[in-house]
Amino acid sequence: MDFTELGLHPDLLDGIDALNFTQATPIQEQAIPLVMQGKDVIGVAQTGTGKTAAFVLPILNAIMESETYNVTQALIIVPTRELAMQIDQAISAYSYFSNISSMAVYGGGDGKVFIQEKSALTSGADIIIATPGRLIAHIKMGYVDFSKINFLVLDEADRMLDMGFKPDLLRIIDIVNPVRQTLLFSATMPKDVLKLAKSLTKDAVSISIALSKPAEGVSQGVYMVNDRQKLPLILDILKDIQGQRIIIFSSTKQGVNTLFQQLKAKRLNVESVSSDLDQEKRESVMLAFRNSQVDIIVATDVLSRGIDIDGIDMVINYDIPRDAEDYVHRIGRTARAQRKGAALTLVSPADLRSFKKIEQLIGKEVPRLPLPPHVEAMKNDPVRDNRRPAEKSVRQPAADNRAPRPGQPQRTNARPNQPDRPTAPPSPPERLQSRLPQPDPKMQATNNTDPNKAKRPKRRKPRPKPRPIPTNEMDQDID
Repeated sequence: MDFTELGLHPDLLDGIDALNFTQATPIQEQAIPLVMQGKDVIGVAQTGTGKTAAFVLPILNAIMESETYNVTQALIIVPTRELAMQIDQAISAYSYFSNISSMAVYGGGDGKVFIQEKSALTSGADIIIATPGRLIAHIKMGYVDFSKINFLVLDEADRMLDMGFKPDLLRIIDIVNPVRQTLLFSATMPKDVLKLAKSLTKDAVSISIALSKPAEGVSQGVYMVNDRQKLPLILDILKDIQGQRIIIFSSTKQGVNTLFQQLKAKRLNVESVSSDLDQEKRESVMLAFRNSQVDIIVATDVLSRGIDIDGIDMVINYDIPRDAEDYVHRIGRTARAQRKGAALTLVSPADLRSFKKIEQLIGKEVPRLPLPPHVEAMKNDPVRDNRRPAEKSVRQPAADNRAPRPGQPQRTNARPNQPDRPTAPPSPPERLQSRLPQPDPKMQATNNTDPNKAKRPKRRKPRPKPRPIPTNEMDQDID
């Protein structure tokens, strides 16, 4: 369907045309008319299908037709700052030929940014895009007024619940105008998200577009490797990537930092993004990546959602994601807007079971790719394979050589079903026998009756008590 057939405002159509968009995606084609009719919508669509425009365009259209500005009419809640920035940029682009204002409210900025956010919340930016934690900080200050909100949008609702934002969401929704239109969009719809959606919406219309399936333009492939083979394989993949934009995902911040340093040492044009970077640095890296000044970004799952960069040629999963759903979000960074892209995954033997779950989720088996010869040669190296488990040393209990008391059995540290260990050291060589002190024959005769009887030390005689000083002598000394 062409955007001109959706009945949008002329100024909004001019903005869409300036971005060279002509045809609506399936989620946009279904959702936009429903929102324009005033209905609550629960939308389920994979990442990269254009679901942001599915709720942004009808909201912008309603504000343009009302000609009411400088009053906050729409609140969009998202899980991450990257997604907040992306939606804010999309709103600015679509509404370029109108007077609509928007503000992204997210953590990580300095005091100056906080003041700008406060000004937007109090003076009435038309659309607020916010992360839950940062918005709660402003609400606690007492100046936030959402009594005139007409649209409440929860984007990536499943991710927000996974991140533990449900209490913050309920607190925010509690101060929002109850007479509103509620839109909830998510890449997945587990039971807890569906329960939340039903509690917030009224007679909502559900839309489901290709639940948790990668885009058709993504060419997927798997390399079966061990940990030692991963870096040489990555370097082989990246050896001819000039002019291409690539994202490499690692599951941990430490993994991101390590891989970034290794690739940097090979003189590759690479940067890293994780939650350890401050907001200014993250924005600087992402801007350089958008402008093709950086070829490769190594990142955690903080970039698996919430970025909309055209022309990402390849996604590499250096580590298997913890959740099978995150695999779909990761590879959804490429082949966006019906383009082509590649997604390569490095799977170790320990991760094979987890990857089987991913294949069950996406409904097909991902093709196994052959390794380069020099990488394949490292596969059966038992010495250098750092995944080879180390043998555990068994700690043996120390021998107890103390002599037993009379009448008690000899002590032993032997375990059950094991032979007793000798408690006495072996006899010294004969040439050393003459140097050892010889036992007393009298003591041997005494101990013949009981070989285990220990030699008792002789009892010392008590010292004589000092002679008391007579009284007359003490008196003489005193005088």
